[in-house]
Amino acid sequence: MTILVDMDDTIVNSTARWVDYANHRYGTAVRYDDLRDWNVALAFPMLTKEQIYALPYEEDFWRSITPLPGAAETLSALKEAGHRVLIVTNSHYVCLKVKMEEVLFRYFPFLTWDDVILTSQKQLIRGDVLIDDGVQNLVGGDYEKLLFTQPHNRSFDAVSAGMTRVADWREIAAYFHLQEP
Repeated sequence: MTILVDMDDTIVNSTARWVDYANHRYGTAVRYDDLRDWNVALAFPMLTKEQIYALPYEEDFWRSITPLPGAAETLSALKEAGHRVLIVTNSHYVCLKVKMEEVLFRYFPFLTWDDVILTSQKQLIRGDVLIDDGVQNLVGGDYEKLLFTQPHNRSFDAVSAGMTRVADWREIAAYFHLQEP
Protein backbone atom coordinates (compact mmCIF):
# COMPACT_ATOMS: atom_id res chain seq x y z
CA MET A 1 0.00 0.00 0.00
CA THR A 2 0.97 3.63 -0.44
CA ILE A 3 0.18 5.37 2.82
CA LEU A 4 0.04 9.17 2.68
CA VAL A 5 0.60 10.90 6.01
CA ASP A 6 0.18 14.54 6.94
CA MET A 7 2.90 16.03 9.13
CA ASP A 8 1.50 18.83 11.30
CA ASP A 9 -0.84 17.66 14.07
CA THR A 10 -0.76 14.14 12.68
CA ILE A 11 2.79 12.94 13.37
CA VAL A 12 4.07 15.97 15.31
CA ASN A 13 2.55 18.36 17.87
CA SER A 14 2.71 21.54 15.77
CA THR A 15 -0.44 23.38 16.84
CA ALA A 16 -0.21 22.35 20.50
CA ARG A 17 3.32 23.71 20.52
CA TRP A 18 2.17 26.82 18.63
CA VAL A 19 -0.33 27.57 21.40
CA ASP A 20 2.32 27.01 24.11
CA TYR A 21 4.85 29.10 22.19
CA ALA A 22 2.36 31.99 21.86
CA ASN A 23 1.39 31.74 25.54
CA HIS A 24 5.04 31.90 26.57
CA ARG A 25 5.81 34.77 24.18
CA TYR A 26 2.79 36.94 24.97
CA GLY A 27 1.82 35.91 28.52
CA THR A 28 -1.54 34.50 27.46
CA ALA A 29 -3.22 31.38 28.89
CA VAL A 30 -4.95 29.70 25.95
CA ARG A 31 -5.37 25.92 26.18
CA TYR A 32 -4.83 23.77 23.12
CA ASP A 33 -7.86 21.66 23.96
CA ASP A 34 -10.01 24.79 23.78
CA LEU A 35 -9.35 25.31 20.05
CA ARG A 36 -12.50 24.90 18.02
CA ASP A 37 -11.22 26.01 14.64
CA TRP A 38 -8.16 25.38 12.50
CA ASN A 39 -7.48 29.14 12.53
CA VAL A 40 -5.28 29.43 15.64
CA ALA A 41 -5.62 33.23 15.69
CA LEU A 42 -9.29 32.88 16.70
CA ALA A 43 -8.16 31.43 20.04
CA PHE A 44 -6.07 34.56 20.70
CA PRO A 45 -8.46 37.50 20.23
CA MET A 46 -6.18 39.63 22.40
CA LEU A 47 -3.39 39.36 19.80
CA THR A 48 -3.17 40.39 16.17
CA LYS A 49 -3.28 37.80 13.44
CA GLU A 50 0.22 38.91 12.46
CA GLN A 51 1.56 38.18 15.96
CA ILE A 52 0.18 34.63 15.89
CA TYR A 53 1.08 33.76 12.31
CA ALA A 54 4.66 35.08 12.59
CA LEU A 55 5.61 32.42 15.16
CA PRO A 56 5.94 29.38 12.84
CA TYR A 57 8.44 31.35 10.75
CA GLU A 58 10.89 31.39 13.66
CA GLU A 59 13.51 28.63 13.60
CA ASP A 60 13.28 28.16 17.38
CA PHE A 61 9.61 27.32 17.02
CA TRP A 62 10.42 24.25 14.88
CA ARG A 63 13.21 23.18 17.20
CA SER A 64 10.62 22.79 19.97
CA ILE A 65 8.31 20.47 18.01
CA THR A 66 8.20 16.80 19.03
CA PRO A 67 6.55 13.70 17.57
CA LEU A 68 3.19 12.46 18.76
CA PRO A 69 3.41 9.27 20.84
CA GLY A 70 3.72 6.19 18.67
CA ALA A 71 4.01 8.04 15.34
CA ALA A 72 7.65 7.18 14.62
CA GLU A 73 7.27 3.58 15.73
CA THR A 74 4.12 3.02 13.67
CA LEU A 75 5.48 4.66 10.51
CA SER A 76 8.69 2.66 10.84
CA ALA A 77 6.69 -0.56 11.28
CA LEU A 78 4.60 0.26 8.20
CA LYS A 79 7.76 0.70 6.14
CA GLU A 80 9.22 -2.51 7.55
CA ALA A 81 6.00 -4.30 6.58
CA GLY A 82 6.64 -3.27 2.97
CA HIS A 83 4.30 -0.31 2.67
CA ARG A 84 5.35 2.94 1.01
CA VAL A 85 5.02 5.80 3.50
CA LEU A 86 4.93 9.32 2.07
CA ILE A 87 4.72 12.52 4.10
CA VAL A 88 2.33 14.87 2.31
CA THR A 89 2.56 18.34 3.80
CA ASN A 90 1.50 21.88 3.00
CA SER A 91 4.55 23.74 4.28
CA HIS A 92 5.68 27.26 3.53
CA TYR A 93 9.03 27.46 1.75
CA VAL A 94 10.44 29.94 4.30
CA CYS A 95 10.39 27.42 7.15
CA LEU A 96 10.65 24.22 5.11
CA LYS A 97 14.38 23.54 5.59
CA VAL A 98 14.34 23.89 9.37
CA LYS A 99 11.03 22.02 9.65
CA MET A 100 12.36 19.04 7.72
CA GLU A 101 15.81 18.98 9.33
CA GLU A 102 14.83 19.78 12.92
CA VAL A 103 11.60 17.80 12.99
CA LEU A 104 10.95 15.23 10.29
CA PHE A 105 14.43 13.84 9.66
CA ARG A 106 15.45 14.23 13.31
CA TYR A 107 12.59 12.16 14.74
CA PHE A 108 11.84 10.03 11.67
CA PRO A 109 15.36 9.16 10.45
CA PHE A 110 14.02 6.34 8.27
CA LEU A 111 12.40 8.97 6.00
CA THR A 112 14.23 11.00 3.35
CA TRP A 113 13.40 13.81 0.92
CA ASP A 114 12.28 11.06 -1.48
CA ASP A 115 9.45 10.34 0.99
CA VAL A 116 8.16 13.94 1.11
CA ILE A 117 5.53 15.56 -1.12
CA LEU A 118 4.82 19.28 -0.75
CA THR A 119 1.35 20.34 -1.84
CA SER A 120 -1.68 22.33 -0.79
CA GLN A 121 -3.89 20.06 -2.91
CA LYS A 122 -3.61 16.64 -1.33
CA GLN A 123 -6.54 15.32 -3.35
CA LEU A 124 -4.24 15.30 -6.40
CA ILE A 125 -1.82 12.84 -4.77
CA ARG A 126 -2.36 9.15 -5.45
CA GLY A 127 -2.27 6.71 -2.59
CA ASP A 128 -4.30 4.05 -0.85
CA VAL A 129 -4.79 5.84 2.48
CA LEU A 130 -4.39 9.42 3.74
CA ILE A 131 -3.96 10.03 7.47
CA ASP A 132 -4.61 13.72 8.19
CA ASP A 133 -6.15 16.04 10.78
CA GLY A 134 -7.34 18.46 8.11
CA VAL A 135 -10.85 17.67 6.96
CA GLN A 136 -10.28 19.81 3.86
CA ASN A 137 -7.46 17.46 2.81
CA LEU A 138 -9.57 14.33 3.10
CA VAL A 139 -12.79 15.49 1.43
CA GLY A 140 -12.77 14.63 -2.25
CA GLY A 141 -9.64 12.50 -2.21
CA ASP A 142 -9.54 9.11 -3.90
CA TYR A 143 -8.10 7.16 -0.96
CA GLU A 144 -9.20 5.67 2.33
CA LYS A 145 -9.53 8.56 4.77
CA LEU A 146 -8.29 8.42 8.35
CA LEU A 147 -9.19 11.62 10.22
CA PHE A 148 -6.71 12.14 13.04
CA THR A 149 -8.68 13.69 15.90
CA GLN A 150 -7.54 17.11 17.06
CA PRO A 151 -9.46 19.85 18.90
CA HIS A 152 -10.14 21.77 15.67
CA ASN A 153 -11.93 18.82 14.01
CA ARG A 154 -13.80 17.25 16.95
CA SER A 155 -17.20 18.52 15.87
CA PHE A 156 -16.85 17.24 12.29
CA ASP A 157 -19.05 14.25 11.41
CA ALA A 158 -16.41 11.92 9.97
CA VAL A 159 -18.76 8.98 9.45
CA SER A 160 -21.14 10.96 7.23
CA ALA A 161 -18.15 12.10 5.17
CA GLY A 162 -16.90 8.54 4.66
CA MET A 163 -13.93 8.89 6.99
CA THR A 164 -12.62 6.75 9.81
CA ARG A 165 -11.76 8.79 12.88
CA VAL A 166 -8.60 7.79 14.77
CA ALA A 167 -7.60 9.21 18.14
CA ASP A 168 -3.93 8.24 18.27
CA TRP A 169 -1.18 6.15 16.72
CA ARG A 170 -2.25 3.04 18.64
CA GLU A 171 -5.52 3.12 16.74
CA ILE A 172 -3.66 3.63 13.46
CA ALA A 173 -1.39 0.66 14.23
CA ALA A 174 -4.50 -1.43 14.91
CA TYR A 175 -6.10 -0.23 11.65
CA PHE A 176 -3.11 -1.63 9.75
CA HIS A 177 -2.98 -4.76 11.97
CA LEU A 178 0.38 -3.85 13.49
CA GLN A 179 1.47 -4.38 17.04
CA GLU A 180 0.80 -1.35 19.24
CA PRO A 181 3.69 1.11 19.33
